[in-house]
Amino acid sequence: MSNVKTWVDRFHLEINRAEAARGRQNEGMARVCARRAAGIVIGEYLIRHNLPDPGASAYDRLRLLAQLASVSEETRMTAGHFLTRIDVDHNLPVDADLVAEAKWLASSLLGYTQSAD
Repeated sequence: MSNVKTWVDRFHLEINRAEAARGRQNEGMARVCARRAAGIVIGEYLIRHNLPDPGASAYDRLRLLAQLASVSEETRMTAGHFLTRIDVDHNLPVDADLVAEAKWLASSLLGYTQSAD
């Protein structure tokens, strides 16, 4: 059996980590995991659309998505939420739930909806 995981497996792993961190009231780690989950989704989107991948960095993939004219304004804006720097109190200065937005990106870009466990 191969250790290579599908994008869905890797996405679920990061979403589960994000939700566990949130459950421990560690919102910073939840955002980090959600950002990685979003990067995984974008990587799969780039493959499916034969677009160049800037590399495995979630940040670089999010920057690319935020600039892609071929996706909706809502998608570009959502990508921008992941790129927003936290404030001095370590809070995200926009009203956004990055865990939910990572799931939305999976649905919007790939038609993927996470089934209830």
